Parts: sequence; structure tokens; C-alpha cells
Amino acid sequence: MKNIHKILIAFVAVFAVSCNADDVEDRPMIEAATAPVLLTPKSDFSIVLSNANATNAATTFVWDDAQYKGTTTVVNYSLEMAKAGTNFASAVVVATTTDKFKSFTVGDLNAAALDAGFAPFVSSKIDVRVKSSVGGVGSLPQMSNFFTIAVTPYPAWPNWGIIGSATPNGWDDPDTNLDYSLSTKKYSYTGPLKAGEIKFRLDDAWTTNYGDDGNDLTLDAGGANIPITSAGNYSVVIDFNAKTYTIKKN
Repeated sequence: MKNIHKILIAFVAVFAVSCNADDVEDRPMIEAATAPVLLTPKSDFSIVLSNANATNAATTFVWDDAQYKGTTTVVNYSLEMAKAGTNFASAVVVATTTDKFKSFTVGDLNAAALDAGFAPFVSSKIDVRVKSSVGGVGSLPQMSNFFTIAVTPYPAWPNWGIIGSATPNGWDDPDTNLDYSLSTKKYSYTGPLKAGEIKFRLDDAWTTNYGDDGNDLTLDAGGANIPITSAGNYSVVIDFNAKTYTIKKN
């Protein structure tokens, strides 16, 4: 009886190996063949984005499809952005699709540029390419050529600025834009200030502005001008949620 059991176990093992070998042999093979080719927009494309036109069309990225040898399968495409000249070392995927194009509104392109780490109000040179892949885990990637476009995004957060006789532009437009930290949710300015006064205002207009009536580092809507007693390099940090600020001479 024991011998019979041993024979049956051996037979099952051989059969399983045989089936596995057949499965591997019969499994359809897919191989990378031709990479996608990015067609537009080309390297002469330049755009200054504005929140006022957020719903307008900005551009459409178009490419020739990638080719794979073997069983027909769905090809996935990822649109990647990176700082120009970095060889996509820190590429950011800004869109995915199974189509051979991706249309962006002004708002879409702005979000893509900000997500890829490009600063608002600055014209940035951005390398753009398309990566194709098949399968759920993005296997057999193929990279397209790339173009370098110029994009000036706008902030996706409220546009606060600093103005006044102590600032580089004085009381005249434009405001000196404040930097925004996504981690602290605070605004800041680091740079020169003259002896004079400052205020903070939204969207380069006086509709919403803050000063400090008691000069006690607490913001007041429409409040008094904030004095800067001596010229120098300063660090100013503002929390518009808590309505507080700090000014430190560096």
C-alpha cells in the first residue's frame, strides 16, 4: 500500500511539472517594439497661465502610439514633467490615459506644473515626455522623445502680497508677492525693507487688506500701517488663519 501511495505522489508531481511547463510554453508573450513619439506641443510652446482663464483650453499633448509585439493588449500612457536638463531624474506623472492625447485647460496645466514642483509667477523650462506601458504594474515601459516647454503658473492658493513705503515697490503696484508654504500654511517674505510702513493685501487690490491697529503682531482687517523702523534684510511670516505675523531683522 505504501508503495502505491509513493507511485501516485510521484505521478501527480510529474503531471504538475508537465502542466506548468506547458503553461509557460503556451503563455502569450508581449515584447516592447516601438516607443511612443511626442508630436505636440513642441519646444517653441510658451504660456503664462492666469486664474481668470482657468477653464479655457491651454494645450493638447498628442503622440503617436507605442507598439508592442504579441497578443493585443491595452497600452497605458503616462505624461511626465521634469525640470529641463535633469534627464527626468525626478520626473512627476501629471496625467495618465489610454488615449493618444491629453487635453489640458489652463487650470489643469497649472495644477500639473505646481504638482511637478514649479514655482508660481516664474517662467519655468519644463521637459515633457510620454511613457507607455502594458499590464497593471506598468511593465515593459517605453519612453518617447521629449520637448521643452515654458510655463508660468499662478498660485493655487490665495495671492497675498506686501505693499508699502518700506517695500521695494513702495505704495505703487505691483505688490511684492508673498511665498506660501504648503506644510505650514503660512506666507512669508525674506528680503530688503526700508524704513517706512507695510500692509498686506489680497490679489493686488485694497478690497481685502490687513494692518495692525495696536502694533501688537495681530492682524486687523483694514488696520493701521505696520511700521518698519530701520532699513535692512528682514524675514516676515504671516498666518492669515490665526491673524498673526512676525517680523525679524536678519
